[in-house]
Amino acid sequence: MLTRFRDRREAGRHLADALRESVQGADLQVLALPRGGVPVAYEVAVALGAPLDVFLVRKLGLPGQEELAMGAIAEGGVRVLNQEVVQMLRIPPRTIEEVAAAERAELARRERLYRGDHPPPDLRNRTVLLVDDGLATGSTMAAAVAGVRAQHPRRIVVAVPVASPPALAALRRVADDCVAVLVPRGFGGVGQWYEEFRQTTDAEVLSLLSALRPHAPARGTA
Repeated sequence: MLTRFRDRREAGRHLADALRESVQGADLQVLALPRGGVPVAYEVAVALGAPLDVFLVRKLGLPGQEELAMGAIAEGGVRVLNQEVVQMLRIPPRTIEEVAAAERAELARRERLYRGDHPPPDLRNRTVLLVDDGLATGSTMAAAVAGVRAQHPRRIVVAVPVASPPALAALRRVADDCVAVLVPRGFGGVGQWYEEFRQTTDAEVLSLLSALRPHAPARGTA
C-alpha cells in the first residue's frame, strides 16, 4: 500500500496511472504549476503522450508567514483571495497589493525564463490537465483554474499526487474533475508525503520543458 512517494518524479508516475483511463485524447494539454509541479507533470505528459507547458501562478504569502496563503495570482491578470484568511487576520488591502506587486514581478521573470519567445499553448476547446506536486490550501490551484477557464478550454482537470481533503473539496467546485493519488486525513503539509522534497530549481524546470519541447527557441536567463 502506497503511503509516501520517493520523489516528485515517482509521484508523477503514480499520478499518470491514476489518470490513464479518465484523461485521454489528442486535445489533451498538460500544464504544470512551477516549480514543484514540473517534475510531476513531466512524468504525466510522457506517460499520456501529451504536450507539456507551464501555467504561471504565484502564492500571495502573508508577510512574515509566507507559507500562509492570503491568495494567489496567475498569468492573465487573475487574482484569487482566500477571504477566510484575509478576514480572520484583518489583512489590510495595502498589504495584499504590496505582496501582489512583488509576486507579479516574479511571475514576469519566470515567464521570460521558461518561455522566452515560445508562445503559450492555445487552450481553447482543449482538455487541460493542471498538475502540481500537492494541494495544501488549494489557493494557487484555484487561481490557475480561473486563469485557464478564461481561455475557454473544453474541460479542466486538476491532478496532484497528494491533497488535503478540504483543498480537494474546494477545487472540485471550480474544476471539471479532480484526481489525487493520496488524500490523507492527517494531511500536515505536502512535503511530509515525499521522502525527498528538495526545492525544484529553474534549471530543472528548463531541462524538463526542453525535453518535451525540443524545438523551442532559446530561453533567456534570470
